[in-house]
Amino acid sequence: MSTTFTVDFFCTIDGYGMARGWPGYWGKEGPEVREDRVRAFAEDQVLVYGATTFRQFREFVVDYDEPYYERLNELPKLVFSSTLQEPLGWRNSTVIAEDAVTAIERLKRTTDVPMRSHGSISLNRALLAAGLVDRIEVVMFPAVSGRAGGAALFHEGAELDLELVESTVLDGRTQKLVYLPHLHGEVPEGAGPRRRTAK
Repeated sequence: MSTTFTVDFFCTIDGYGMARGWPGYWGKEGPEVREDRVRAFAEDQVLVYGATTFRQFREFVVDYDEPYYERLNELPKLVFSSTLQEPLGWRNSTVIAEDAVTAIERLKRTTDVPMRSHGSISLNRALLAAGLVDRIEVVMFPAVSGRAGGAALFHEGAELDLELVESTVLDGRTQKLVYLPHLHGEVPEGAGPRRRTAK
């Protein structure tokens, strides 16, 4: 028995997951982006959060009306936290106080229900570095956050080689890229530009 773990990341062209002063989706949402979200959460899965992202989404699903938010309420959720205690204020949620890498490694071996994590930067950096992420789904919005940017998943994280398995343009402007990540190893002999031979 085993399952897959997907990291789901929204970002700008410069790799930031949020930007001070910008609205959600950087103001670039469209019907195909929303439909993609509905499809992503339609299948049976377990949602995995760090404490900060969990608190944010617990409020988002009450304050905002997105077509997939009711599905987020229905799906089982795990939140890794040493401070949160049950009841967590969001139905179908369970807190796990142990180390996330240890717990996810065990859960991947003992369940066949897929797991998905959206946001949760420090949690997902740790899982990527441990080689526990099977898929990265990047939805890249047509904006540059620049000085306002924050929550950059890949900055200062593990080095990865990525195998592209899907590429889709949503609403004619937003790129969805699905990768299989592999921890970066040694560069193969002969890779990269070749030096000119001396004459």
